[in-house]
Amino acid sequence: MSRIGSLPISVPRDVKINIEDNEVTVEGSKGKLSRLFPRGISITLKDENLVVDRPSNSKNHRALHGLSRSLLANMVEGVTKGFEKVLEINGIGYRAQKEGDKLSLQIGFSHLVDFVPSPGIDIVVEGTNRIRVIGIDKELVGETAAKIRAIRPPDAYKGKGIRYVGEKIRLKPGKSGKISMRK
Repeated sequence: MSRIGSLPISVPRDVKINIEDNEVTVEGSKGKLSRLFPRGISITLKDENLVVDRPSNSKNHRALHGLSRSLLANMVEGVTKGFEKVLEINGIGYRAQKEGDKLSLQIGFSHLVDFVPSPGIDIVVEGTNRIRVIGIDKELVGETAAKIRAIRPPDAYKGKGIRYVGEKIRLKPGKSGKISMRK
């Protein structure tokens, strides 16, 4: 039995869940999420707990069992608490600004880079070097943060670029091994 898939998901009182065939809609204080699950996986609501079951022990059903439970738990957590990723900009002259809905980045290119987030994602700029990506869909928050980071990933020699807060960058030594030539 799957260790993750067999765990029940506790549902807070203010969350409404609608299960129709293989589509589950979760609605809470932060918003509403809907997802289509595989046909073989059954999802039931028992005593304010969501239970995910699989029809057989086949390899495919075992893989989908834990995945479906994790996706469902993320939906419930997203509509109650929400998710966020924090990015940090390092480099001289590197900065971020919020202009309306879009994010404007000055990160060492000869031009400004404008980034327009997907619907359902909020971007908050703290100071000039912290970007906070906030939303209710964990997958979309992570994807948006990864797209912003991909615009200018951290440099391996000086560490300049956009990185996640807490991400450790291993810096290369550079040209320190150069030997001076004497005659």
